[in-house]
Amino acid sequence: MTTMATTMAIEVYGLTKQYENLAAVKSASFSVPRGTICGFVGPNGAGKTTTIRMLLGLIAPSAGTGTVLGYSITEPEKYLASVGAMIEGPAFYPALTGIENLKVLATMGGIPLERVAQLIDLVGLGGRGGDKYKTYSLGMKQRLGIAAALLPNPELLILDEPTNGLDPEGIQEVRDLLKKLASEGTTVFVSSHLLSELEIISQHIVMLRKGEIVFAGGIDELLLNQKPTIIVRTENESDLEKVAEIARAQGHHVTVRHSEAHIEGPHEYAPILNKLAFEAGIVLSQLNPTLPNLEETFFEMTGGQS
Repeated sequence: MTTMATTMAIEVYGLTKQYENLAAVKSASFSVPRGTICGFVGPNGAGKTTTIRMLLGLIAPSAGTGTVLGYSITEPEKYLASVGAMIEGPAFYPALTGIENLKVLATMGGIPLERVAQLIDLVGLGGRGGDKYKTYSLGMKQRLGIAAALLPNPELLILDEPTNGLDPEGIQEVRDLLKKLASEGTTVFVSSHLLSELEIISQHIVMLRKGEIVFAGGIDELLLNQKPTIIVRTENESDLEKVAEIARAQGHHVTVRHSEAHIEGPHEYAPILNKLAFEAGIVLSQLNPTLPNLEETFFEMTGGQS
């Protein structure tokens, strides 16, 4: 099936989902360019899965409009054949093997069965495709779920928390797989709370907090707009708030968390702060000027939720 020619794989305007007294998603507007990996980030309960379900036509929005591959989300039958998705964990038959499960799905979808063996290898299950699904680890189940999402050779792949339960090696494999798919022209829209992973692979980010879009755009643009930060730890934890007060008195914004003070300021401020702390009788065990990463930026923009 060919989809309408558009440079955007996903476009939504004012997308809203209201449940009685709760607005799960409030007036969300964002776009995802074709052929990119777009990270969809937000705390649990922020509305990520609700948004994905609206994009897939599983639930209807209360307000707003959207298109997927150029077609309105009110007509999902026009684009779903070109979309692969894995949301809220894959569902398979426990007593069937990985290969058998994929063959069932391929048969139901009218997809050539030879694609199954290719996908089993692609997601790194080559040696275990003949084993029963119920014997799979959580990581293997996730990979089989991604293989199932890839069965229709989709133009758009939507994955909800695809690295859940994976060890570092499994996360690396999924990361490499998504980069390979994007390099071949597949658009990947991936939600995750593993922000460090999304930072490595994503060109675009959509950031959600309490159902509202906090940021949507290029990841470079997001990080460039953030201020450099100095991370400070003190030998005596009770001195940390004193250091924070010293920095605040000089006009610097300070956030204290995880036994660290995160002080906004250029790296040139670090030696000044070090001297002031020393004069106040405070010993610093860490003084680390840093440019903010996605996790740091996310924390600042979502008010400390993660």
